[in-house]
Amino acid sequence: MKFRKQTTPASRRRRTGITIVEVVFSLAIMGISFGAIVTGYVMSAKRAEWSAYSLAANSLAMQRLEQCRAAKWDVLTTPITDELTMATFGEQVSELDVPVSGGNITYATNFTTITSISTDPPLKMIRVDCVWPFKGQGIFTNTMITYRAPDQ
Repeated sequence: MKFRKQTTPASRRRRTGITIVEVVFSLAIMGISFGAIVTGYVMSAKRAEWSAYSLAANSLAMQRLEQCRAAKWDVLTTPITDELTMATFGEQVSELDVPVSGGNITYATNFTTITSISTDPPLKMIRVDCVWPFKGQGIFTNTMITYRAPDQ
């Protein structure tokens, strides 16, 4: 013997719909997910821009370092030729080579320090600090150091 439960149209309607609580929870989950996606996108865009500025500053510091390495320093001539001095390579202000829109150009300053390490054998240390600002987050510094012997 089989008993079959009779369903009325009103009871069927109650079972097929979703409640307001389910709608509110799904909207909350969707809002949190969307907020996390937007925050992640903004943070990654800002980090990519910072990386572009840092790479441009690194390139500027490398350029100054190569200028120092190309300076004439010959200890076998009379008188000794030494263009690798602090007077020759002072402070240098240049604009960073980053793509900009409008007039928001960023300037960086190269500070070059040349230190004599030893006189026999002659050896100098060249240090270039490239200091640059980044959009309200402070000032950053890229530093490069190398050693140089005279031309021979």
